[in-house]
Amino acid sequence: MPRAFLIVMDSLGIGGAPDAGSYFNGDLPDTGANTLGHIAAACALGQAEEGRSGPLRLPNLDTLGLGAALRLASGARGEGMDADPVGLWGAAEEVSRGKDTPSGHWELAGLPVPFDWSYFPKTKPCFPDDIVAEVKRLAGTGGILGDEHASGTEIIARLGEEHEKTGWPICYTSIDSVFQVAAHEESFGLDRLLDLCARLAPMLHARRVGRVIARPFTGTPGHYARTLNRHDYALAPPGPTLLDHAQAAGRATCAIGKIRDIFAGRGVDHTLTGADRDLMGHLATCVADAADGSLTFANFVEFDSLYGHRRDVSGYARHLEWFDAALGPVLSALRPDDLMILTADHGNDPTWPGTDHTRERVPVVATGPYSGQIGIRAFSDVGASVAAHLGLAIDGPGRSFLMRDDVSL
Repeated sequence: MPRAFLIVMDSLGIGGAPDAGSYFNGDLPDTGANTLGHIAAACALGQAEEGRSGPLRLPNLDTLGLGAALRLASGARGEGMDADPVGLWGAAEEVSRGKDTPSGHWELAGLPVPFDWSYFPKTKPCFPDDIVAEVKRLAGTGGILGDEHASGTEIIARLGEEHEKTGWPICYTSIDSVFQVAAHEESFGLDRLLDLCARLAPMLHARRVGRVIARPFTGTPGHYARTLNRHDYALAPPGPTLLDHAQAAGRATCAIGKIRDIFAGRGVDHTLTGADRDLMGHLATCVADAADGSLTFANFVEFDSLYGHRRDVSGYARHLEWFDAALGPVLSALRPDDLMILTADHGNDPTWPGTDHTRERVPVVATGPYSGQIGIRAFSDVGASVAAHLGLAIDGPGRSFLMRDDVSL
């Protein structure tokens, strides 16, 4: 039985979203944002030289069709990415009203979000009094710190010392539907932080806040650093997703990275976590050992968390080049009837003002027993295509692009 591997390069948008003008970073609409296109342009101009040099080099992804997908989605040239694609390639655009992680992943898995998320106002304070009171009660503290929109690394650097002195958790949000709690793993306690977030989550989920995120950190003043013990307490999808359908059909499912958190554990048999470099090793192991008919669903988050939000163009370019080089042996190890689709969940243009995600189309490139251009599709078509490859019957909004007349088997 054929296997499927669905890989999300978190935040690797390729511009061109027709509704980008309705989404903002501060007061600036996302119109014109282009994560990959602007990174490639910066590299070609010698503006991304920290730890790397010259034009962006992504030979494996470009051969599959990444550069061609960029040109299709936005018209951007993509300096250094001009290969003639040998894989299946195209782009996808989202219908869910959000440019966040759950919306993108759920829709890629065949479930567009059927409601509007709740967001916190960009004021200070920004959280309702009853939520603050509940955090204080659960944490056993006299107050909270933050209570604002903020970058996680910035607010920890700014309030970490006060947090250690008072014991009060640092609470903040972003343009996404999230409530984030940062606390020191040693002075506050990792288990205490995770318990606080787990017990708080039902209250936030009832208000359609998508995620409560535990953000542990360690270190000393001036040298604080977030750890890999982050945990997302996500609202469960309101209907079955690709993972649920695969599991119900008796197929083995493996979640790599934060996929389990995004889907609230639904439809997941096995989970493998770690930094992105660890995740690539996990992916290689799954390619070598995953059972016939299985689904492996992976998220590589550091494009977004380490480089997109921090507006680090050189870092994003470095990580792309590392990912492309590490992906080569994985692609070579695939079986002839395996399908591997590489895509993204939203954009996060590191050249754009602000610190938030950007509303963009995303690439869809694949290797396996298919090739050709698929055009611009819906996010949900990705899940439908994986299901078709695995022989799963799914009644949903997506349409498989594997059987199109202009795609050869």
